[in-house]
Amino acid sequence: MHGEFPKQILAKARGSTRRAVAIALVLIAIAGALYYVFGGPTAQQRRGNRFAAEGPVPVLATTVSRADVPVYLDAVGTIKALNTVTVTPQVDGKLLSVNYKEGDDVKKGDVLARIDPITYQAQLDQAIAKKAQDEAQLANSKLDLERYERLAATNAINKQQADTQRALVAQNTAIVQADQAAIENAQALLGYTTIVAPIDGRTGIRQVDEGNIVRSASSPTIVVITQLKPISVLFNLPQQDLSQVNAAFAKGPLAVDALRSDNDAVIDRGTLRVVDNQVDQTTGTVKLKAEFPNTELRLWPGQFVNVRLLIDTLKQVVVVPTSAVQRGPNGTFVYVVNDDNTVAVRPVVVQKQDETQTVIKSGLDSNERVVTTGFVRLTDGSRISIGTPDTMPAQDARPRSAQRPDGKGERKQRGGSNTKSNSQQ
Repeated sequence: MHGEFPKQILAKARGSTRRAVAIALVLIAIAGALYYVFGGPTAQQRRGNRFAAEGPVPVLATTVSRADVPVYLDAVGTIKALNTVTVTPQVDGKLLSVNYKEGDDVKKGDVLARIDPITYQAQLDQAIAKKAQDEAQLANSKLDLERYERLAATNAINKQQADTQRALVAQNTAIVQADQAAIENAQALLGYTTIVAPIDGRTGIRQVDEGNIVRSASSPTIVVITQLKPISVLFNLPQQDLSQVNAAFAKGPLAVDALRSDNDAVIDRGTLRVVDNQVDQTTGTVKLKAEFPNTELRLWPGQFVNVRLLIDTLKQVVVVPTSAVQRGPNGTFVYVVNDDNTVAVRPVVVQKQDETQTVIKSGLDSNERVVTTGFVRLTDGSRISIGTPDTMPAQDARPRSAQRPDGKGERKQRGGSNTKSNSQQ
């Protein structure tokens, strides 16, 4: 009985070993099958035969061209009125009338409001009367001076009396001049009772109604006038771009475009006016100011707008659609269409790229053709059929991610899609 127990243990151990060996054999068989189907040379040959059986690869192609390409610097700007004036009363009094409507366009010199002028008219009349009185005294003193000078010449009177009279004439002359200054001051105060527009612009919301007593020291504003035509835009650029901006600005005025934020449509075109004289150390940016005609009033103070500054134009450079440029392990490349309707992988050097077009520094020449759509099945030397957008399959109707140029089909995200618009490569 004791001899049977070791035999049972030995039998169980042998059974476990057989199961482990069987599981290992099954795993090896599965791995071999997967390698045969997906990874082996035979599988690659089958895939190549399948692609060959399907015929030429349908693609879209375009001809490489030369064009003038603008170089822009992009930023976000804030619209600011070219001039903003807060109209406040300069004299105290009752507001008799408000002569503008809210939101009206006014011209310089238009009457905006009137303050009761009675008190200031009286002060002006008083100053004029005072001057007339002093002028009469001055005329009398001048007559006396002429008599004293004739008598002093004959030693009929003391010369001191003539000198004293001469001083009196000078004194009265100064008094008359002071009276004239008082008249001009009274005239200015009287003029302040008529409030006029100091600039051309648009009025805002009315701040005070007629009938109220307004004061020059502490009073609500009459109105705020903003000049909308022309209008200015303030925007910031990184300090790294400052040298390019200054170099281009030294050659002449630089064009600035204001763009819509949703579709990049040009709202208005203006000119760069000022580059600030210092860099903001907290942000590492420099402030710039551009001026726009704003004839259609599409720009409004306080509004945010996309801005692009034209600093250069690349003359007659090689350009291709951005969708034609692919990225692989060895860098950027394109598929060049040969005369026999095959494609060849061509490494290229990108000089500048945006969402729509790419400037090729080297690797391509004008009048060559490159593939723009249909990269999924392309390899170096593949035969192609060039179609039109209407004849392309639905899955190839839009640009694909790039493949490796070695034909192994590894897909990689195209670099152009993440590149900032108009950024230098």
